[in-house]
Amino acid sequence: MSDGLAFSDFTTESLLETVRQWVAIESPTQDVAGVNRMADHAEDLLVAAGAAIERIPGTDGYGDILIGRIAGEEEGPGILVLGHIDTVHPVGTLAGPLPWRVENGRAYGPGIYDMKGGNAMAVAALTHLHATGKRPRLPVSVMFIPDEEVGSPFSRPHIEAEAKRHAIVLVAEPSGEGGKLTVGRHGIARYYLETTGKPAHAGAYHARGRSAIREMARQVLAVEAMTDYSRTITLNVGTISGGTHENMVPISSRACVYVLVPTAEAEAEVRGRLLALQPHDPDVKLDVTLGLYRPSYAKTPAIQRLYDHAAALLKGSEWPAAGERIAGGGSDGNFTGALGVPTLDGLGVIGDGPHTHYEHIEISCLVPRTRLWARLFETLSRDLVA
Repeated sequence: MSDGLAFSDFTTESLLETVRQWVAIESPTQDVAGVNRMADHAEDLLVAAGAAIERIPGTDGYGDILIGRIAGEEEGPGILVLGHIDTVHPVGTLAGPLPWRVENGRAYGPGIYDMKGGNAMAVAALTHLHATGKRPRLPVSVMFIPDEEVGSPFSRPHIEAEAKRHAIVLVAEPSGEGGKLTVGRHGIARYYLETTGKPAHAGAYHARGRSAIREMARQVLAVEAMTDYSRTITLNVGTISGGTHENMVPISSRACVYVLVPTAEAEAEVRGRLLALQPHDPDVKLDVTLGLYRPSYAKTPAIQRLYDHAAALLKGSEWPAAGERIAGGGSDGNFTGALGVPTLDGLGVIGDGPHTHYEHIEISCLVPRTRLWARLFETLSRDLVA
């Protein structure tokens, strides 16, 4: 069992310790046992906060989805808190290149910024309310998912189903750019390119071959030329492979394209251009397929009111809201925002270095941001987003 911390009031020391407990459990997406250990820990904390627990067993090589439900002072559609418990860091990162450490006002560790720190704060706020005999104004469902870092293929339908039953979504992903809250996100898509050529001995019969790698090289240039920074449209060929031996004209090559688009219209435009690609060499086959896609969502009047409410609660704190932003990186808030459910994202920790070996948080943000979570739970109403 986890040592759940009961917060009669928030202190930097107690919050840092609860964050450390989250970080101490390594949970890369592909390590189902590790992700489920993280879910076990979160479940213990949610039970201590007065939550009723639901657990959806993972499938297709993913860990479990954990949901904790806490009754509010009012009944009816309430608040969905979204967070992910998987990270990109492999097991051994904690004992190797990114150990837990505290120095110069910062705490370091795998997943501390993205996004175990934010998860820890949200649950700590609910624990605080429970420990002081209070309840959130609206019912709160806390949903921790196991596969966000790979696009949420297992969790997406469950997230969307939950969102439709709630009035507000709050996402514990980290704040950006020194404390900005996220009011919209770009869409993110993955496309897979495959070229199939004709093999031949690279010495004696080179002219008989048709190189899949040479064709892919041409396609890479064509794809990346579609990037338009002025419209915040970017296409990045992030991985590429091909061939089997240096003395053989390669028969196949594969590449993955990571696409960032600001709107649904831009996504449709880019999708059309990618699916219309043709091989330069008519003797080489080109296949383009769409992979996982996170839809974009834009700020609405209801999201603006959520932001204004949160910014007002942060006013005068050590870390006031640094403004609002449209984020380039994806989150599970993409799914809920695209459904039209008012979604305020980026309510997590302040820091830097996601997915790196210098991932860290600013320790001084823990108290004011956890207090923000508590006040949001106490004050948010359906009227605000109606």
